[in-house]
Amino acid sequence: MKLLIVEDEPAMLNSITSYMAKSGYVCEIAATYAEADEKLWLYDYDCILLDVTLPDGNGLGLLQQIKEKKSQAGIIIVSAKNSLDDKVEGLNFGADDYLPKPFHLSELQARVNAIIRRRHFAGINEIVLGNVVIGLDSKSVRVEQHFLTLTRKEYEMLLFFVSNKNRVISKTSLAEHIWGDHIDQVDSYDFLYSQIKNLRKKLKEFDSVFNIQAVYGLGYKFSSQ
Repeated sequence: MKLLIVEDEPAMLNSITSYMAKSGYVCEIAATYAEADEKLWLYDYDCILLDVTLPDGNGLGLLQQIKEKKSQAGIIIVSAKNSLDDKVEGLNFGADDYLPKPFHLSELQARVNAIIRRRHFAGINEIVLGNVVIGLDSKSVRVEQHFLTLTRKEYEMLLFFVSNKNRVISKTSLAEHIWGDHIDQVDSYDFLYSQIKNLRKKLKEFDSVFNIQAVYGLGYKFSSQ
């Protein structure tokens, strides 16, 4: 899952980014209003952590732009401003949650997890498709009684496929979502083909109902029997 962290305090930005990356999230950062604005128009995210007070603008303005774009990303306002007005205004603009500083990083992670479950998977903790069970909290994948040993990237790729079931996903969208916006700098998709090949092999080993089909010239389509 892919996060955008909009925060102008370097220490706080580094702490959040490091913690969430260790928890398996692809993290991109923006320290200014302008930087966040550019990334929001270029890329899609599962959840956005948004500071209200930025050196060149108000984070609530970004929130309005996110909603105008009709983004499906979850939004958590993270701010030192702990006034009732800021909280009410942010929630009225469409934020999913409000977390005043200081806070525990474990609480932030729990709130991000909850929003992503609610937005992408109807609030459930487990996804059951045929003979496959995906544990969203434990980040586990089981086919019948067999647990698969997946890398972090393979797990994130599988989850992205599941959340876009029966849709054609372009190679660019898939790579951006799993590896972040630095994917623009790569020359080929060989690394992506390798990851998909490995994921297919692991799913097929125990006769998973999952199917990842290449769509010539377009990308990939995920389905389950």
